[in-house]
Amino acid sequence: MKPETVSEALWTQVAAMTEDGHLRRLSGTFARFVSTLGAATPPLMVACVLLSELEGRGHSCLMLDELASDPATLMGWSDEQWSQLAQAAGTLPKHLKGWIAQLGACDQVWQVGDFDFDEPLVLDGERLYLRRYWRDETLVAQAVRSRARAVRPVDAPKARAWLDILFASERKSEPPDWQKFACAIALRGALAIITGGPGTGKTYTVARLLALLFAVAPDAAHQRVALAAPTGKAAARLKQSIDKALNDLADKVGEALPLRELTARMGAARTLHSLLGARPDTRSFAHHRGNPLDVDVLIVDEASMVHLEMMAALLDALPPHATLILLGDKDQLASVEAGAVLGDLCRDAQSGRYDAATVAYALAASGEAIAPHWHGDGGALAQQTVMLRQSRRFGGPIGQLALAVNAGDSARAHEILRGGGEAVRWIEHAHPHHVVQLAAEGYAPCLELVAAGPGALPHDAWVGAVLHRFEAFRVLCAVREGEWGVTGLNEVIEQRLGSMGLLRRRSEWYVGRPVMITRNDYGTRVFNGDIGLTLPDPARPGVLRVYFLEGDDVRSVLATRLRHVETAYAMTVHKSQGSEFRHTVLVLPRERGAMIARELIYTGITRASERFTLVSPGSAILAEAIARRTRRASGLQDMIGDSQGS
Repeated sequence: MKPETVSEALWTQVAAMTEDGHLRRLSGTFARFVSTLGAATPPLMVACVLLSELEGRGHSCLMLDELASDPATLMGWSDEQWSQLAQAAGTLPKHLKGWIAQLGACDQVWQVGDFDFDEPLVLDGERLYLRRYWRDETLVAQAVRSRARAVRPVDAPKARAWLDILFASERKSEPPDWQKFACAIALRGALAIITGGPGTGKTYTVARLLALLFAVAPDAAHQRVALAAPTGKAAARLKQSIDKALNDLADKVGEALPLRELTARMGAARTLHSLLGARPDTRSFAHHRGNPLDVDVLIVDEASMVHLEMMAALLDALPPHATLILLGDKDQLASVEAGAVLGDLCRDAQSGRYDAATVAYALAASGEAIAPHWHGDGGALAQQTVMLRQSRRFGGPIGQLALAVNAGDSARAHEILRGGGEAVRWIEHAHPHHVVQLAAEGYAPCLELVAAGPGALPHDAWVGAVLHRFEAFRVLCAVREGEWGVTGLNEVIEQRLGSMGLLRRRSEWYVGRPVMITRNDYGTRVFNGDIGLTLPDPARPGVLRVYFLEGDDVRSVLATRLRHVETAYAMTVHKSQGSEFRHTVLVLPRERGAMIARELIYTGITRASERFTLVSPGSAILAEAIARRTRRASGLQDMIGDSQGS
């Protein structure tokens, strides 16, 4: 069979799979582009289609061993679907060595060496990358490895004295106190990773770490500290939490450390885009290695949401002397974009694996003795990673359910859901009208306050009260499309609220419309994922503004200036990260899919602080999701681990 015939058959099959929804249109387009750069062999074209498809699902590379051994499972297809693609391609390698040899021989594929190359694909051992993701992953690995090894001298007795003051309280925990231990670990390095589930005290810990850093700094008055997070909401919550904790600490340390004066210089927490100086219509940032950030300490919250490209840009812009502290829950969903950086960095965090030098240092600097089962031969990164293990506020049925899901214990999760009382509820064999009814009940208090107007309240106080009521409830969806997804449910929820007289929609914009920003807009200072509520402009009758809650502050933008928004009575679980609602409703669809996995269920549950309701058209999809753990293909851990030890 002639190669061109094979190619035509392959393109026909790719087009058919695209029409059937098994491939993105971009995947076939990318492969065709690569075919114009050199000889288009069937293995290369198939690899291009699969690599592009996996990138769209959050993977940073194509694992060739999985392609060689079980391609259908790799792609989430049936054996028949893979066979049809393979048959259309013609002859494909049968073994890993064959894939490596044939791809390595292609003009469009560069094999690891110098950074200066133009090929669109990179073959690194058994992994095939798009060029920019290989560069990003390599940059992150090099920076993390370098920072993890940069252990600095610490005055251990001085650190111990301050930590005893900062953690002196009635709070009791089983030894060791991982929060205190984490502060000691972070004090000595250019990188610290603090991970833990809801209520384990990540921001509580980092507030004490900040106080410790100020206390031991040679020139605390000139210590430059920056706070950041992936989204505006997460940044505002970080600043609010740390400010409260530092204010409490200021009373504790008294005149020994002018904490209020020192922390007042930190300024507001910022989104990572804002911190790095994002530029419209380009992927580049104002800050980079040639124009680094002006910081000594950078704290990044909700690090699980930071995708590979952003982490590479952040590490590139950070000056060598600065300390980077990453906070996040390693078990939450990773970002929508490619990469699962925090998950890769924290993959073995629960094991500790602290070497003798770390154990001795931590005991001297914090007084915390680490039991032998936490000892080990972990590399440099393990010595700078701490997992907080005790949840102080996230208990009861919601916490138990989150733990069961995270452990993959479907039977226990079902038991809690069926017997969780008022805190946890499961509506099985549901219809979308169940979600609509819950939404009507959940949003009614907010919309009733909107309808009542400010009354005797100052306008800003009324707006704040309205926004806080809106933030008390949210519908979260596993998927975007369909009657069980964001688009379908937003429409029917809006119709129900209108029929109840809680809102009046006469055009796209109306009083009470909640909206989510879908694209960063630096002119109006709104960012992807920000959520606001549409309310009247008090100074101009008939004019609408969208109000955003940032901590305790409120700001607004004219509705007509917001170009990239969508109605947000319901939102995806991905977009909810960094938020917390008193009552969270998680909606699962009828259709099963690889994207509905344990991490999504866990993240949805942990958005709820007081009440959690699961709505599903059946029970099987929940069990399957809990059993399915998301694993994103990545070479980051291997790149760091190759020379991490020593």
